[in-house]
Amino acid sequence: MSTRIEKDSMGELQVPADALYAAQTQRAINNFPVSQKRMPEAFVRALLQAKAAAALANAELAQIPAPMGEAICQAVDQLLDSSDLMSHFPVDVFQTGSGTSSNMNANEVLATLASGFYGDTVSPNDHVNCGQSSNDIIPSTIHISAACELERHLLPALIHLEETIRDKATRVDQYVKTGRTHLMDAMPVRLSQSLLSWADQISQNVTQLIYLQPSLQALAQGGTAVGTGINAHPDFALTFGRKLSERTGLRFTPAENLFSRIGTQDTAVALSGQLKTVAVSMMKVANDLRWMNSGPLAGLGEIELEALQPGSSIMPGKVNPVIPEAAAMVAAQVMGNDTTITVAGQSGNFELNVMLPLIAHNLLESIELLANVSRLLADKAIATFSVNETNINQALARNPILVTALNPIIGYLKAAEIAKQAYREQRPVIDVALENTTLTREELERLLDPAKLTQGGI
Repeated sequence: MSTRIEKDSMGELQVPADALYAAQTQRAINNFPVSQKRMPEAFVRALLQAKAAAALANAELAQIPAPMGEAICQAVDQLLDSSDLMSHFPVDVFQTGSGTSSNMNANEVLATLASGFYGDTVSPNDHVNCGQSSNDIIPSTIHISAACELERHLLPALIHLEETIRDKATRVDQYVKTGRTHLMDAMPVRLSQSLLSWADQISQNVTQLIYLQPSLQALAQGGTAVGTGINAHPDFALTFGRKLSERTGLRFTPAENLFSRIGTQDTAVALSGQLKTVAVSMMKVANDLRWMNSGPLAGLGEIELEALQPGSSIMPGKVNPVIPEAAAMVAAQVMGNDTTITVAGQSGNFELNVMLPLIAHNLLESIELLANVSRLLADKAIATFSVNETNINQALARNPILVTALNPIIGYLKAAEIAKQAYREQRPVIDVALENTTLTREELERLLDPAKLTQGGI
């Protein structure tokens, strides 16, 4: 491989001749051959947007020449439009805990490109990193990237899932099925009632995520090394937020306390906790779908999910609930990510959290996975399943728990006797009740009408 010599404060080393990055990035490549996992693309894009906002702010505040600021922005835009963006950002996730390697990677790449546009040397430290520290730019980038992904991907996906569930509920409202508690037969419910419960779960998740957005869009930027703002213009934080807001379309502001945003990652931990709650909801929906779809002969067989692929390499004709299974696996991964973020969030030692890259990686992975699988669950499972009315009605007719509706008339103990006899003899409860009470069949049909029982009351 053809190389060139680059120099930094620690000395010289070889760098690939065609690389846009320089010495500090190469040191990170050499030092951290850990996972072959790079920082997420959403993080890199947010970091570049932050560098553009910083350049514009510093130019406006006369900290760097205006043409230099424009050159840095031009470099950012070129990278953001590039099809090989990530080839310039090779630093491993498992690097220095402040993310300094990723910060310098961006600084060096932008300095190389901006120098060409500017026609003179643009320094990665003195110019691209002007008014910044890794200790505020990386926490800020975690917030920026998560805020953008939340606004543009996860929230729309969850809203789409909720709307799809509500639409399906309207279309299956006529079906009454056996309710279940403890996985055992219970009083009947409308299929729409089950679905609207899912929709409410998703709606609550959306509400809680929206509640977190203002905190997420309050940034550490301007605190520099430890929160005091050393080497940053007094108006840098406000100007940076304004410029970043203009570039992203989201409103970003300086946090009220920059020390807390650098020394902790509590907002990221809170967001991860809410993502875990989304995952819990996702697991509930996925498992309900799998149970209702189970069979088709030996299970519940209440619904039939869309057949998407063969289910077995050895059993011909087998079809599995692959989308709910994928959703359940995503939920498990997000729950695991939350545990990692929780542990990483505790690593705020005095003035700096030192697990920032790990938090960024897991947080953005959780957002991406949930956004992607929400749309799959909506479009390839919920919108497309069909209802097996015959199975639903057969199970409902044999359900002795319907006798609960007779409690106010014949009492709990008498109703229990009827239910047990119906179970034992495998007969419809209405027939057993007719033999054991003074109620007429017409009265029993009215009292035990499954559709009426879904409306509650006496």
